[in-house]
Amino acid sequence: MPTPEDPGKDARDPQRRAVSRKSVLKAAALAGVTPLLVGGGAALARDRSAASGATLDPTPACDDGDAPTIPQTEGPYFKPNSPQRTSLVLPGTPGVPLTVSGFVFGRSCLPVAGALLDFWQADVNGAYDNAGYGFRGHQFTDARGAFTLRTVVPGLYPGRTRHIHVKAQAPGGRVLTTQLYFPGEPRNATDAIFDARLLMNVRQSGPGREGTFDFVLDVDQGGPSPSPTGSQPPAGAWTPGRTYRAGDRVSYGGAAYSCLQAHLATVGWEPPATPALWRRV
Repeated sequence: MPTPEDPGKDARDPQRRAVSRKSVLKAAALAGVTPLLVGGGAALARDRSAASGATLDPTPACDDGDAPTIPQTEGPYFKPNSPQRTSLVLPGTPGVPLTVSGFVFGRSCLPVAGALLDFWQADVNGAYDNAGYGFRGHQFTDARGAFTLRTVVPGLYPGRTRHIHVKAQAPGGRVLTTQLYFPGEPRNATDAIFDARLLMNVRQSGPGREGTFDFVLDVDQGGPSPSPTGSQPPAGAWTPGRTYRAGDRVSYGGAAYSCLQAHLATVGWEPPATPALWRRV
């Protein structure tokens, strides 16, 4: 079994005992979430940006002291050189199936293509594979800044609530070490590392569960790209098969959208379904 992470380190640090935005958010989330699958995690970055147009706050770090595994030490530690893969499960892997998907944005809510996401977690019994690379793997976001991870709901072990570790990095950027949490977990109330801003939205999907979360990396993107000089944004309805440029505007379902990056419109990439490509205006 893994060595429990130290839940008392926050209590020994006077600065971390002070009332903080994190502790207020944590208390509010615990007061308002009761069932496990409520779909009520932290607001997705795509929704916050569309509603306010403001610069996004970066995803908070949540580093519990993980470091490359020392050969004689067991514990839930990060290991470099994980295999590149989007699925951490094999046929017959026990556990409740879980799919986690979302987008990686910069602070201007523009997608970050090619961002590295390195995931690791405990298995259904709460144990980490420190000898091999079970439930460990990395992937890169696609051109839309999107990612999908297929795994199982991680088990519990002493001192921690249910969580998934991740390191996120924009190309050439700094590494963000953080964790994703599940709403409605009883141990959220007692885990000193838990941060309500890192709650996924989780819903039941058949025999499994689906989680969503958008990462915001501390990348200054300078705002959406303007329309090319001398060109007028199209005023027509969104049309599949048409090539759109950054700054182009279309209508869809009675709403107006602005294009965030050049692309060829494809069925399934309608503006409401692709916030990495279109922003509602």
